Amino acid sequence: MNKGRILVIDDEINILKMIELSLSSQSFLPEVFSHPVEALKRAQEIYFDIAFIDLKMEPMDGLQTLAELKKISPDTTSVLMTAHGTIETAVEAIKGGAYDYITKPFTHKEFIHLTDRVFEHHILLKELKGLRAEVEDNNGNGEIISNNFQMREILKLCKDIADSDLPALIEGESGTGKEILARYIHLNSKRKTNPFVPVNCAAIPESLFESEIFGHVKGSFTGAVKDRIGRFEMGDQGTVFLDEVGEISKPMQVKLLRFLQSMEFERVGESITRKINVRIISATNRNIDDDIKSGDLREDFYYRLSGVRIKLPPLRDRKEDIPYLSEHFINKYSPGSHIALSPEALKLLSEYSWPGNIRELENVINRAIVLAKDKIIKPDYFPAEIYQGSEMPANNYLPSLNEVEKDYIKEILKTHPNPKDAAQILGISITTLWRKRKELKI
Repeated sequence: MNKGRILVIDDEINILKMIELSLSSQSFLPEVFSHPVEALKRAQEIYFDIAFIDLKMEPMDGLQTLAELKKISPDTTSVLMTAHGTIETAVEAIKGGAYDYITKPFTHKEFIHLTDRVFEHHILLKELKGLRAEVEDNNGNGEIISNNFQMREILKLCKDIADSDLPALIEGESGTGKEILARYIHLNSKRKTNPFVPVNCAAIPESLFESEIFGHVKGSFTGAVKDRIGRFEMGDQGTVFLDEVGEISKPMQVKLLRFLQSMEFERVGESITRKINVRIISATNRNIDDDIKSGDLREDFYYRLSGVRIKLPPLRDRKEDIPYLSEHFINKYSPGSHIALSPEALKLLSEYSWPGNIRELENVINRAIVLAKDKIIKPDYFPAEIYQGSEMPANNYLPSLNEVEKDYIKEILKTHPNPKDAAQILGISITTLWRKRKELKI
């Protein structure tokens, strides 16, 4: 299987031939050039993972060529080749944007060893960039609107602490918006242009927890087929959000405590100590005081997490926000549709106790949007538990579960015609989606 594309620029033809043969023998895809200008033109046409550039060339030397290549392809990892292996040359090369340099003459073995190392570094950078882009895509705009006095006081506190590096611990029932509040703190801080990295501590098996958060090196355990950057390293200079922190085992609490004290760690299977700078925000739906008393949560670990302790109220205690939140979810799932809540529907939403909090409200609104063909959300579009105990208007038609499911799948497929994307949003496999379409005649 072919590996990455590699650009080689050197005015010595024999060197070019030797490098081309060496790279081809290791399944790389080399393209060699003796003239820098021609090589740069080619770099405008296709993407190269790695570039090897000779330092002494005409009419452009290696550092000039490197500078131009950085403008054309900033993500290409570059290595300078030089017969003048001095410290000054190395420093100049690194300052110019090169990842490394190699001194001529070199053997095939030396060259391939360096190439493999550079390529692994290049892949790690691509993975890191992709993960950062992924988490930044979900950052939102950092605004939370509330008409509830307690929530407004919480938002004021969050803005006051945003620019500090104080760790924050957010407590609240499931579905109250703990991660949204953590993002709010991040996006109002000096770190807002850097990553926000969420970690669902409850979803990571204990055997993989250390690897997931600190990273690992190739071969450190069964299944570690390549180096991997951990979540903390990915969030360097940004914010790491530890959700459901109460689910972390006591042995891992000890390891995390060491990191929180020094911001230093080692990847699994590696003895190199790395230091980073991240802001830690954590959250839990458990009773912290009870966990400390029972011994499930180490007291010293808790104190490291709770520089500021924030308690989010449940939705039943902030019902004045239901109209705002409902409007937000309507705009989120059906932008520009002008769907509105009927007064009766809004009354029912305001009377309900919301055990699932904001997450439950979001699901209810999303379901109602699918059924609101006349652009008005009515009470009979809600699940039975919403209007249970209330007197329903006579002769209201309640759709069957199959009808609701069919309408919902059809609506998702309208906006996401790709079966893979639709299945992911629905939380089912492509095979299940295909079967349901056949059963429901979609």
